[in-house]
Amino acid sequence: MPAAANASTIYPPTGSCSTTPATVQASGTFSFECAAETFSADESVTITVTGENGAGARIGMVRFAISTASSVVRSESDGSLAAIEIRLPENATGTYNIAAVSSTSAGGTAAVTVTGDDGLPITGLDQGQTIGLWIGGGALVVAGATLAGVAMVRRSRDSR
Repeated sequence: MPAAANASTIYPPTGSCSTTPATVQASGTFSFECAAETFSADESVTITVTGENGAGARIGMVRFAISTASSVVRSESDGSLAAIEIRLPENATGTYNIAAVSSTSAGGTAAVTVTGDDGLPITGLDQGQTIGLWIGGGALVVAGATLAGVAMVRRSRDSR
């Protein structure tokens, strides 16, 4: 039998999981849930939150000190995943992907976007983060000027 015919029959249902609301502010809380028949009844489901500073996310009031936060919960008798509260860290920016998988199901994914007070997504660096870039750039300019000065002194000594 060809390899494709033996491939896994576990496919994630389209739109099986969702976040409510789809946009939150930094340190905001949202719900993540999956529809019926996404998982087998009463099985362990691993939920993972991935994004910038994702280790600071709290899933069901538990904080993790790893690069992505994850937690294991149980699916309902109909294979759904009841709403789980997830709180993003205070320094959250960008988009966070939330995935739910189990040993018998590819599960599903959903995303939440962090917005500022004006409702627009937060992207890029804030002013506090750019100070380090300015200091680093200034140090490079000073180092370059110092090397140029040393080279000029050497040339003038060698020409004598």
